Amino acid sequence: MESFNYYLEVLKKYTVFNGRARRAEYWYFILFNLIISIGLGIIDGAMGLTDFGIGSVYSLGVFIPSIAVGVRRMHDVGKSGWFLLIPIYNIVLAATEGEAETNDYGADPKKPKMEDVIDHLVD
Repeated sequence: MESFNYYLEVLKKYTVFNGRARRAEYWYFILFNLIISIGLGIIDGAMGLTDFGIGSVYSLGVFIPSIAVGVRRMHDVGKSGWFLLIPIYNIVLAATEGEAETNDYGADPKKPKMEDVIDHLVD
């Protein structure tokens, strides 16, 4: 399931704030994060853990990766990561297609590097 791989990729890049993140990477992370959070919230509620439960631990665990992927998403549209702090506009930017060519923050993540293509063909 390729969509779940985007979620895992964000977790692998736990503290990577440079570079760019595709829309798919960002939005699939948000989707799976929401599904997992709701599931853990239900479990916490069933166990009577209303103050600090499994969901809270999970939220703390994905806090930094959430910010990191958001910053990389802003970079993909050519903006500084600080644009995450602007309400509503940051959602518009996150939904906007990234710049097609290399920008100040790196190469277009939709265009794989030649060595990645070769490695994929060899595997």
